[in-house]
Amino acid sequence: APDQPSAPPAIGSQSGGCGVAGGRMTDTRRRVKVYTLNEDRQWDDRGTGHVSSCYVERLKGMSLLVRAESDGSLLLESKINPNTAYQKQQDTLIVWSEAENYDLALSFQEKAGCDEIWEKICQVQGKDPSVDITQDLVDESEEERFDDMSSPGLELPSCELSRLEEIAELVASSLPSPLRREKLALALENEGYIKKLLEIFHVCEDLENIEGLHHLYEIIKGIFLLNRTALFEVMFSEECIMDVIGCLEYDPSLSQSRKHREFLTKTAKFKEVIPISDPELKQKIHQTYRVQYIQDMVLPTPSVFEENMLSTLHSFIFFNKVEIVGMLQEDEKFLTDLFAQLTDEATDEEKRQELVNFLKEFCAFSQTLQPQNRDAFFKTLSNMGILPALEVILGMDDAQVRSAATDIFSYLVEYNPSMVREFVMQEAQQNDDDILLINLIIEHMICDTDPELGGAVLLMGLLRTLVDPENMLATANKTEKTEFLGFFYKHCMHVLTAPLLANTTEDKPSKDDFQTAQLLALILELLTFCVEHHTYHIKNYIINKDILRRVLVLMASKHAFLALCALRFKRKIIGLKDEFYNRYIMKSFLFEPVVKAFLNNGSRYNLMNSAIIEMFEFIRVEDIKSLTAHVIENYWKALEDVDYVQTFKGLKLRFEQQRERQDNPKLDSMRSILRNHRYRRDARTLEDEEEMWFNTDEDDMEDGEAVVPPSDKPKNDEDIMDPISKFMERKKLKESEEKEVLLKTNLSGRQSPSFKLSFSSGTKSNLTSQSSASNLPGSPGSPGSPGSPGSPGSVSKSTSQMAAITTKGGLVGLVDYPDDDEEDDEDEDKEETLPLSKKAKLESS
Repeated sequence: APDQPSAPPAIGSQSGGCGVAGGRMTDTRRRVKVYTLNEDRQWDDRGTGHVSSCYVERLKGMSLLVRAESDGSLLLESKINPNTAYQKQQDTLIVWSEAENYDLALSFQEKAGCDEIWEKICQVQGKDPSVDITQDLVDESEEERFDDMSSPGLELPSCELSRLEEIAELVASSLPSPLRREKLALALENEGYIKKLLEIFHVCEDLENIEGLHHLYEIIKGIFLLNRTALFEVMFSEECIMDVIGCLEYDPSLSQSRKHREFLTKTAKFKEVIPISDPELKQKIHQTYRVQYIQDMVLPTPSVFEENMLSTLHSFIFFNKVEIVGMLQEDEKFLTDLFAQLTDEATDEEKRQELVNFLKEFCAFSQTLQPQNRDAFFKTLSNMGILPALEVILGMDDAQVRSAATDIFSYLVEYNPSMVREFVMQEAQQNDDDILLINLIIEHMICDTDPELGGAVLLMGLLRTLVDPENMLATANKTEKTEFLGFFYKHCMHVLTAPLLANTTEDKPSKDDFQTAQLLALILELLTFCVEHHTYHIKNYIINKDILRRVLVLMASKHAFLALCALRFKRKIIGLKDEFYNRYIMKSFLFEPVVKAFLNNGSRYNLMNSAIIEMFEFIRVEDIKSLTAHVIENYWKALEDVDYVQTFKGLKLRFEQQRERQDNPKLDSMRSILRNHRYRRDARTLEDEEEMWFNTDEDDMEDGEAVVPPSDKPKNDEDIMDPISKFMERKKLKESEEKEVLLKTNLSGRQSPSFKLSFSSGTKSNLTSQSSASNLPGSPGSPGSPGSPGSPGSVSKSTSQMAAITTKGGLVGLVDYPDDDEEDDEDEDKEETLPLSKKAKLESS
C-alpha cells in the first residue's frame, strides 16, 4: 500500500484583507487554500479563496463554501455530513474524505479561522471542538457508554441475499467508531459470518446479481478495514481466500469487473525449484503470495483515514515471510541441494535461472528479519558457500542469471562487507586475477549493456562500500584496511582502470560516445573517492602509472560532465597539498590540459569556467608555493589577459613575493628584527598569519640554485630602509582591509589569447628578471605590488576576498575579488622602486 500523503502545504502568509464578490469579507482569518488528493497521493492546489458555512437548500444541510478571491467563483461546496470524519491537523488544516478516493483539505492562513470553521463542523456533528478527529468519540454520555460496553454485542442481520444492503450499511456505519468496530469484529468472528457471506457470493455470481456483488465488495472491503488478525486468518485460509478475492473483483466504481482469480490460477504459476517436502511451508508460501497480491493489486488505494486501518494486513504478510525464511533456513537438505544444483555445470540454463531467482527472493525476504535473525541467516548462507556459488554464476553467459546474482551480491555487501572482503582475499591465494569475485563484478560493471548504465551504477556503489576504510575493522592481530587495500591495488585496480587507460592513449579520448563517457565518469568517481580515503596506496598507483596525465586527456571530451569529472579528480589531488603529488604534476606539466580547456572554453560563463578558476583560486588562497611558481613560469602568457577575476593576477603577486624574498635576503633579516622588537608579544607565539609572513620558504631555496649573495647588492641605508617602509605599508593595508574588503569595480571581458599554447614537457623554464623595470614588483606595469590585497600576510584567511557576481560586456563573472589597482596606485606614491638585482635561475621541477 502507498505511503500516507504528507499534509498539504500551508497557505502563504500574506497581510492585508482580501475581498470576494457576493458577501465581501476583509478579514484574513477566513482565507484558505483548497486542496484535493490526486492518484499519486499528492495534494493538488485548487485555488485560494474565503470560506464560510451556511445552510444550502439544494444540499439540504449546513455546508462549507469557498469562493475564489480572484473572481468570486465557487471553489468548493461541501455539505457537512454528520457521519464524515473530519480531521484537524497542525492548527491550520482541516482534512476529510468527500467520497471514495476523493480527499479534500482546507489550509487556513490563520489559526483563528481554522478554529472557527472547526467549531461549525463539530456543532453540526454534535461533537466537542477540542477533539482533532470528529468521529473518534462516541456520542453517548459516560454512563450510557458504560451500559453499552456491558450490554450484549452487536446483533448482525441474518445472512441473506435480500439483506446484503442492510449488512453493507451496518459495516460502513461501524467503521468510524472504535467501539462499534470492536463489536462488529467480535460478531463476525463468533457467528462464522464470513463463510456465510462467501456462500451468498457464489449465489450472486450464479444469478449474475451485480447489485448484490457490489454490496459484497463493500462488506468485504469494510471487514479488511476492521484490522483484525482473527478475521484475516479466516479470510486467508485455503478454502476462503479465492472467494474473498472474487468479492473484491466487483468494485462498484469500475464499469467492468477485474479478473484477479483468473490471473492467480492460470497466469501465475508456482515453481518448486527444489521440491518442498513440508506441506505447511508450501501452503504458507501460497498464502503469502496471494495476500501480497491482494494488498498490492486488489484493494483500492486507501484514503487518508484508511491507511492505518490496514496495519494488521502489513503485519500478517511480514510475519508470514519471517516464518518462511525460518522454515527454509532450518531445512538443511533443501539448501544443500539448492547450492549443489546452482554450481553444477550439468544444470541447464533455465533451471539455473529459476534457482538464482529463488535465492534472490529468499535474500529479499530476509530483510524482514530482526538483526539477530538476519545474522544467523547470512551466516547459514555463508557456511553453505554462497560466495563461491556467486563467483561461478557471475562467470556464466546468461545475462539474466548474472543480473540476479548481482542483486544477491548487493544484499551480502550491504549486510557484511567484511565477510566479502575476507572471502576475496582468501580466494586470491588459489585463483588467477581474472576469476576473482571482485574482478568479475568490475567486468560486469564495464560491460553493462544498459544505455543508462543502471547496473553499473549499482555495482560501482558496491565497490565503493568494499573499498571504504570507514567500514573496515581493526583487530589486535591485523588491520583489514592495510590487508585489503594492498590486495585490491595489486589484484583489482588494473581491471578497474583498464577502460580509462585504453581510451586515453592519444591527446583526446579514442572513444567519446555517451555510454563510454558515462562509464569513465563512474570510474573517475571511484578513483576520486580513493584519492580522498586511501592515501599512499592510490598515490603510488597514480604516480607510477601516470594516471593523472591519462585522466586529463578526458578534458578534451565533447561531454562536459566527463571533462568536469577529470577536473574534479585533479582538484581532489591538489586539495591534499601533498608535495609528492605537486612534484609529479609539475614534472609532467599537467596544468597544460587544464589551461587549454580554459582557453578553449572561451568567454563562456559556465561550470567549466568556474571550476577551473576555483582550482587556481585554491592554489592562490592556500599559498601552494611550488604550484604557484610552476603556473606563472609556464602559463602566465596564456592567462595574463584574464582580468574579469583577480585570481591569476593574485597568483602572479604570490609569485613575485616569493621571488622578492629569495632575491632580498636582507628583507627577511629586517622582518626578523621587526618581529623581535616592535611586534614582540610577551612570551607567546605570534599569530599564524604573521608567522607565515615572516618565515622564509627554506624548501624552495634548497632545491633551487644559489640565491644572490648580499655582497652583490648595494649596501646603503636607503636599500635597508626601502624594505622596511614597504613592510610598514603592508601592515597598514592589512589593518584597513580587515575593516573593509573592497569589491572589484573595474572589470573587463576575457581577451582572446594572444598566442597559441605550445608547451614542451621536456624543457625547463627559467625565471628571468623580466628585464624591463616596468615589470618589477611595485612598478606601474606590474599586476600588483607586494603590499596589495592577496599577498601572504596582508589578508588573513578570515578576511579573504569576498566573491562578487558582476557583468560587463555581456559576460558574467562567477568568482570575483577586490581589485588590486587602487592599492597599487597608493603603493606607487609611497614607495620607491626596488633596486634591480641579479635574479637567480630556479629550475622548474
